[in-house]
Amino acid sequence: MIGEITWNMLRLIVLTGLGIACVLSVLIWKRNRVSRVTFLRFVIQAVGLGSLYFLFSIKPSIPLLYVLIGWFITTLFLGRFFCGWICPFAFIMDIENVVRKALNIRYRLLPNKLNTALHRGRYIILEVFLFLPIVLWALNPPSNVTVAAFLAKLFAGPFRPYSVIIEPLVPFIVPWTGQVTLGVLNFSYPYVGNITTFVNATAGQTFAVMFVVLTLFGAFFIRRVWCRFCPTGASMAAINQFKAFKSVPLLYIEKDEEKCTKCGVCKRVCPVQVNDVYEQKGGKIGTSQCMLCTRCVEMCPYKDALTVKLVNKSVFKSRNWLEPANSEEVKNE
Repeated sequence: MIGEITWNMLRLIVLTGLGIACVLSVLIWKRNRVSRVTFLRFVIQAVGLGSLYFLFSIKPSIPLLYVLIGWFITTLFLGRFFCGWICPFAFIMDIENVVRKALNIRYRLLPNKLNTALHRGRYIILEVFLFLPIVLWALNPPSNVTVAAFLAKLFAGPFRPYSVIIEPLVPFIVPWTGQVTLGVLNFSYPYVGNITTFVNATAGQTFAVMFVVLTLFGAFFIRRVWCRFCPTGASMAAINQFKAFKSVPLLYIEKDEEKCTKCGVCKRVCPVQVNDVYEQKGGKIGTSQCMLCTRCVEMCPYKDALTVKLVNKSVFKSRNWLEPANSEEVKNE
């Protein structure tokens, strides 16, 4: 037991050191003001992928209920930071975005009304999976409270639908037997396991393949297409929509109305087409759609018009990267 704890601590220290080294490397090496944060986000996503793999490989395994509770507590203070900077499923879509850019293929924009409808529709999907365990409990109740508590901790039995909420947390390289095995690596794709569980074997496999193809194909042409109606993102966003928690997020984007010229750059560069940063007059951006990816802050060409704040302290501000000196710097990048 002591040996296992020591080994886990050593892996955690190595992973943390590697992450810090990578972040410092990007900050020192990458001078381009309109892509430095993007590179930094890729590094943190990669480190996050390793961290989640480590989390799920710990023995004895951490109950999924505890993972979900810890994740929601983090969300209270950091909002949807996970969606913008760590989510493994989003990492897959961001890699597709890089490939699309390399092939010089333009992305597609969804009509604003459809995009808004998808964002709102995710709450309906979330409600289905939140209330489905109640139906399953009524159909086949656990024998006693102890058994019910045990099943709840593992998201098993009637509580299995709750595992859908944490699906994007599962890295696509997993420490257990996944959907595909290549050599010593096991690969898993979000939601596929639940699709094959809730649907009968033959139909489940067909639906699973369709889901993988549609999400990969869609994400290639529409930036972060799944994020627009992801039930996980909805669950995170819903927490901070309660009146008691609206002022809790310590990480947020703030807009200075006097320095904004309504150029529309923030609206064009947002991966999920959030319009609130553009439309809101000023102050704290409180929309539940924002994933805090900070792409709008990175691309805003007006100094201090947008600011990322943590506990009311400025972390990152928009800069005038159109200045001659900076333009030359970008050219030489």
